[in-house]
Amino acid sequence: MTDPTLLVGLGGVAGALARHLLGERIEEATYDTLAVNVIGSFLLGVLVAVPVGSDLLLLAGTGFCGAFTTFSSFAYETVRLAEGGYGWRAVRNAVVNLVGALVAVGLGTVVAGLL
Repeated sequence: MTDPTLLVGLGGVAGALARHLLGERIEEATYDTLAVNVIGSFLLGVLVAVPVGSDLLLLAGTGFCGAFTTFSSFAYETVRLAEGGYGWRAVRNAVVNLVGALVAVGLGTVVAGLL
């Protein structure tokens, strides 16, 4: 077994880089946050549902998906929308992110079941 800290660290570096590169392609901050949260949730759903082994789960699940997704940015952006007087946009942002992530995890487990 490889050192768990090394696996999480390597996955985290890859996840952070992937998030940064995706963020550069999407100009609106709330949309890139939504994209990484939904994509990362889907990947985690697949990883958890498929018996990938503890090393790959640490590398890809904890490390990559943990660094790729950003629920702290989601929370910050939602609060900023509310403070800026965009109450309904804040509510929509919260609902779309949370429901999108939950649906993505569910779809990931369904897709994993088909593999």
